Amino acid sequence: MRNLILGGARSGKSRLAEQLASDSGLPVTYIATSEPLDGEMNERVRLHRQRRPATWGLIEEPLALAHVLRTEAGAGRCLLVDCLTLWLTNLLMLEDPQRLASERDALLDCLEQLPGTLILVSNETGLGVVPMGELTRRYIDQAGWLHQAVAERCQRVVLTVAGLPLMLKGPAL
Repeated sequence: MRNLILGGARSGKSRLAEQLASDSGLPVTYIATSEPLDGEMNERVRLHRQRRPATWGLIEEPLALAHVLRTEAGAGRCLLVDCLTLWLTNLLMLEDPQRLASERDALLDCLEQLPGTLILVSNETGLGVVPMGELTRRYIDQAGWLHQAVAERCQRVVLTVAGLPLMLKGPAL
């Protein structure tokens, strides 16, 4: 089962993803895409770690997400990726613009072939105002296109608002 959980900041999307992973009854590997570069991000990472069960595996991978998914996926396993928009930001900040296209294509190519349970978390950023800067507009565009392509490949898509899951596609939670 492939799940995409979207939501805004502090919408409850990560909490829902962690609950789904726990409820799966499968061994869970948490794949973190963030690169905590300042004190505030370090604190966010600390809080996420504190919330997760100690029995879960952890892989920190800011760029080569498809490679990690192919390596770690398996029948009877649950992979939780948090989050796609941080991963996208990491790729957008690289000097090599081809790396984004290459990594995005690799992710989209592998999604439907992965065995086991996959839970992808991402920030829904397209509901707000149009940003003024070129890089921010590019980020919003790339995130929107990525979400559409990933949602097409997932059996379940959930939008989380105020801690409440809204089913967009697939079986109810």
